[in-house]
Amino acid sequence: MANDITAKLNEKFGKSVEVFEKTGKRIYVNVPDKVKALEVVKFLFLDENLRFSIASGVDTREGIEILYHMADDALGRMITVRTLAEKPRPEMPTATAFMDGALWIEREMHELLGVNFPGHPNLKKLLLPDDWPDGVYPLRKGE
Repeated sequence: MANDITAKLNEKFGKSVEVFEKTGKRIYVNVPDKVKALEVVKFLFLDENLRFSIASGVDTREGIEILYHMADDALGRMITVRTLAEKPRPEMPTATAFMDGALWIEREMHELLGVNFPGHPNLKKLLLPDDWPDGVYPLRKGE
């Protein structure tokens, strides 16, 4: 049941997070503050030993929604930490300092959505051709 992780998150992070169970296997943690969102990801990864599955970015009207998907393999559930990187210059602290698995996906979000990850060791192009114009992000909706 989700109550254990929900209780731990509420106890550790209080009102800075909103935890809700979408299904028994799917839990979302909304965190408005990006730095606090990264602290939640770090807590889940290091303290709760959850596996980093993937991160994703979604272009919305308000900004780029950043989602870190953490797998609780022992209980067969996914916990998603969700925050917003505001446009026109979306930015999210990097998770690479404690989670090597974030290296490539943060590069991908940087390249395709224009999210800057301060502290990331290598934000060079990964997927697009070398002559792709700077400042053009193929997964962003029209501004």
